[in-house]
Amino acid sequence: MKIAVTAQGTGLDSFVDPRLGRCRYFLFIDTDTLSVEAADNEARAAAGGAGTQAAQFLAERGVKAVITGAVGPNAGEVLKRAGIPAYRGAGTVGSVVEKFKTGKLPTAETSGSRGGKTP
Repeated sequence: MKIAVTAQGTGLDSFVDPRLGRCRYFLFIDTDTLSVEAADNEARAAAGGAGTQAAQFLAERGVKAVITGAVGPNAGEVLKRAGIPAYRGAGTVGSVVEKFKTGKLPTAETSGSRGGKTP
């Protein structure tokens, strides 16, 4: 299964970036082989709508799930329409992928307000 993880670096030993729209990298991981493809998040420099742009990028890449921290309401709606569940993870990318594979990651709640803050 192809998933995406928001990350601060480009390998499995990198830490998960808690921001979907403003993360530094997206790591596209095959959960069967653990092969990794890193992509710069071009949306992070956007003046506005970074989360929505990032979510659209992930949908275009055909991922089946995303692991991150907070998901804003607009990005959450894009993911929902694309049928991509979001999971909340912290630690290294490799550790959260293993937790994902065993079903031990909680779903990421969509924040109810702009700025990634929960009401």
